[in-house]
Amino acid sequence: MKYESRFKTNSVDKNVEIYTDKETGIQYLFVEKNWGCGLTVLLDRDGKPLIDKDLEIKEQ
Repeated sequence: MKYESRFKTNSVDKNVEIYTDKETGIQYLFVEKNWGCGLTVLLDRDGKPLIDKDLEIKEQ
């Protein structure tokens, strides 16, 4: 059985990626530098999670 990731990954830069949750559309920023890394949810101007409107979210 092939494993399918829950996240879609877009590389922005060598050390920066945006992960999009395929189930909710919520986007996360991942940054890796030297020996450390960080992951945080992207927020809109109202402080709500940024959602990829173009992603076709699977109905459950």
